[in-house]
Formats: sequence, C-alpha cells, structure tokens
Amino acid sequence: MRPGHGSAQWEYGRILFTTAAGVLFSVDYGGWEDGPLLPKKVSAILRHCHDRRIAVVPQAGNTGLVGASIPVHDEVVLSVRKMDKHFEFDDHTGVLSCDAGHILEELENKLAKWNYMMPFDLGAKGSCLIGGNLATCAGGIRLLRYGSLHAHGLGLTVVCPDSKGSILELGSGLRKDNTSLHSHHLFLGSEGQLGVITCVRMTCVTRPLSVQSAMIGANTFDDCRKILRIAKEKLGEILSSFEMMDRGTMGVLKDNLEFDNVLRSDPPFNLLIETSGSNEAHDREKVDSFLEHCLSQGLAMDGVQAQSHEEARLMWRLRESATIALTMDGQVFKHDVSLPLDHFYRLTEEVQKRVGDVAKRVVTYGHMGDGNSHLNLTSTKEKAEELYQVLYPFVYEWVVKHGGSISAEHGIGQLKRPYASFGKPPGERELVKALKAVFDPRSILNPYKFI
Repeated sequence: MRPGHGSAQWEYGRILFTTAAGVLFSVDYGGWEDGPLLPKKVSAILRHCHDRRIAVVPQAGNTGLVGASIPVHDEVVLSVRKMDKHFEFDDHTGVLSCDAGHILEELENKLAKWNYMMPFDLGAKGSCLIGGNLATCAGGIRLLRYGSLHAHGLGLTVVCPDSKGSILELGSGLRKDNTSLHSHHLFLGSEGQLGVITCVRMTCVTRPLSVQSAMIGANTFDDCRKILRIAKEKLGEILSSFEMMDRGTMGVLKDNLEFDNVLRSDPPFNLLIETSGSNEAHDREKVDSFLEHCLSQGLAMDGVQAQSHEEARLMWRLRESATIALTMDGQVFKHDVSLPLDHFYRLTEEVQKRVGDVAKRVVTYGHMGDGNSHLNLTSTKEKAEELYQVLYPFVYEWVVKHGGSISAEHGIGQLKRPYASFGKPPGERELVKALKAVFDPRSILNPYKFI
C-alpha cells in the first residue's frame, strides 16, 4: 500500500477521520469539530499510520498560502486545533510555554495581562495557531525589531511518525543552554515534514508604552532605500516596522475596497513606518525630526505622522487589507520572495515588462525593512493560463540569479515544490533528505510537499 491509501474511516478516542470530512480540510481556513488533546494521542495516531503506511498532513490554523497544510490526495488530516489547554508564562523571564493549538491573537491578549506581547504579528492572527507559526517560521511586520522566530524559540515538544510515535522534548526552555545541538531549530520552518509540534517554549517581548505610526511618499525606489537607511540612523532602537506599498497596491485598495490613501500626493511608493518605545513625547519628537529630515532632503514627496490610534489604524488598514483587495480582482498570482534591496523593486519592473497586458495588475508591497517582497499579479480567468506560462519559472530563476530566496516567509508547500531546489546546493538538499529519513522513515508525514 503506498502512502496516502488508508481506510475510508478510522476512529481513535475523540478523533474521527473520514473521506467526506476530509473535504473540509482540503481548502485553506478549514476546520475540524474535534481533534487531539494530548501528545500521547498524537503519538498513537502517528504510530498507527506508520504501521499501515497511511499518509498524514499536520494542520494548524490552515492560513498558509502555499498549500503546505492541505492534502494532495487522500491523506489523513491531523489537526492540533483542540490542543489549547496548556498555558504557562513567566513574567520575569518572558518565557511562554503553551500547547500548539493556541490562536496567535488569543496569546497576545493573554500576555497583555503582564504587559508582554508576541514577538511577531501577522494579518491572520485571529485564526492562525502558534504551532503552525513555528512550523512555518512565520515572519510578519515585527521581524525588523525583534528578529525571526529562530531568535525566540527555546524548545518544542514534537511527535515523530516512526514505529514508536516518538515524543521528543527538544530544548530546555532556557535562554542559554549550550549542552546540545539545539535540535528544536530543525523543526522551525520544517512545514510539518519532520514531526508534529504539540507544545512550544519561546520568549516574548515587553509591550511598548509608546507606538507611533507614520507614512511617507517617495518618488523612486532608490529614495525608499535612502529613507530606510536614515530611519535606522535617526530612529535607531525604536524602529519596529518599515513597510512598502507601491502605487498599484493603493489602486487595488481604492478600486475594490474604496480605501483612500492617507497621503494626498498619490506617490509611486508609500512607506509605512512604526516605532515602539517607552516615552511617547520622546518618540514623537524623533519621528517628527525624521520626517522633517526626509522632506527637507527632497527624499520624501509627502509625509504624515498619525495623531491618534484611529489615524494609525487607518494607515495599517491599508497594508493589512492588500491581500483581501487583490482576491476581489480576479485570479491572483502571489509571490513571497527575499531579495537584496538593490534588486527588491527591479523584479517588479522586469515582470511588468515581461507580462505586458496579459496581467490585469502587477503590484508589490511587503516588508522592505527585511527585504521581503510580496509581488502580486491578477488576471482574468481567460488569461490565467497564459500568465502562468509567462511567469514561471522566470520569476524564481530571476530571484535566485540576483541573490534572493524563492520563499521568504510562506514556505514551499505544494505551490513551490517544482522550484524547491532553486538556489540550494546539492549537499544541502541531500542533508535535508537524510534528516527526513531519521524522523520519518516511511515518508508518511506531509508527502508530496517540498522534501
């Protein structure tokens, strides 16, 4: 029996898997009515599936964009959604220990009691789960200030799909522990290929007393790069986000959601900047000085600092609604790539030349502060196939040729599997396959994906 071909129905404890129920999980944002509660149940499930060579897809909030958490054929879908009971937080060390099924936004709300917050923020925070966040090593808008999840992960409980359904306690949960290989980092960004994360231990950060937001309009992308450099110099340690939205992004927000740009000059490039500090008067003064400098040097066409929480909300609504606006535009071709800043917007310009009128729109927004571009194209259904042929593999070949990565934060999943080897030397690919064989000897976990 090849992986993926198991019985139509199997019941274990409070978990029921059926082919019909699986339909609910074959699309993003799906949900089970019930799920595993304890690592030992996950262990029993994976042991059973290992013995019978039944393929399994681990699933958290199912908010990913590359199909990593949805079945390809008839795999069992194993949700951690109901694994949300355990929660411990040490407000002296800032270390959180919790089950993998906690919703990111709910964790954020719980931590507010101690004036702490999660070190990353995502548009899907209302439905994504912390286990999935670590399994994909999610990025988000705070990475510029707080670093990636590799900087915050202290330990994991992981269940492996081997003959024992091994439950691994990885990492000590301490900030400093140099007694081992820090093997829990192998599972951060593994996309459910090596094991099922059931519990996480990570550091959180203190909630800032002062958060300021501002928008700046620039005429060229080179000016955007100069503004970023100045922001790092003049805002220093309080700079927490530096986002970019081009004119095309603003156009789709206006056309499909009727959201107006807060900048009246309609600039080619819109920069959304956030600072997080402890002294509001001091922080506002620094942001004002930064804006004045950019305007006086002719780098900024326009600039405004939010004077209230409502004004800040309207600024961030633009950035956070871009994905929704694009889905209303037709067929969407999404890209999540990392590039050196001197090539960041050149990719968009090259793609615009290449696709011509085959695409309805070509827009780019993203986390410019850490080099993460979200290039998006839309088309009519009639031209979707033609656009696909024009785009691929050109986009990913161009990215790798110019020193970038074909996946900055969304992962590989099903969508990018044909291009997973791009930019990766053979030795690294062989190492990954060897690790897969150690943790998942029968390759039943999340098959048909990037490894």
